[in-house]
Amino acid sequence: MFRPLLLSTVLLAAALTGCAVHPMQQKIAESATSAAMLDAIMRLGKQGDWLAIRGLHETDNLVATVTNMPLSHAAILDLEKQQVIEAEGIGIHTTPLADFTAKSERLLLIHPVWATEEKAHAAVIQARELVGKQYNYLGLLGFNVPDRYYCTELAMVVYKPYPSLPNPIPPVIEPGQLWHWGTVIYDSGPVLPR
Repeated sequence: MFRPLLLSTVLLAAALTGCAVHPMQQKIAESATSAAMLDAIMRLGKQGDWLAIRGLHETDNLVATVTNMPLSHAAILDLEKQQVIEAEGIGIHTTPLADFTAKSERLLLIHPVWATEEKAHAAVIQARELVGKQYNYLGLLGFNVPDRYYCTELAMVVYKPYPSLPNPIPPVIEPGQLWHWGTVIYDSGPVLPR
């Protein structure tokens, strides 16, 4: 009985007195991770690629928990403008690429299987035309609401019509499923426990 109590006390004391990661060290690690992600995207990415991430916000935690997937959000890469086009609760908008990577713990760069250079450029143009549209909250339940999009719905819809694929596209696509319709070009690696 004495040993478990002693061990618990030592672990608690260690956590409270500095064995835990210092916030400044964590910021430096996150900054280095974000810089590595950004570098990989700039070297390996192509116009119209998908970025699937594990984000840092509470909503990302909720999505990852509900979907039981390691990724929680997706966006379309506009490499020419160094931006992403994404659908979030505020609607479809653009975000600077550096800001997008800064809000990511893990990032996959995915090249859609049907993304020829021409189709990818057209997909980005179409995504830009959708900026300002509202978020599709009901889409997460499988209901298609016209002129509203959730993140992966936006990533997919700009590539319609789809060619015949051996892997059918379900009514709801989770960020962790996008690789089924693309090739993973870069993976920053799994999220380490905090």
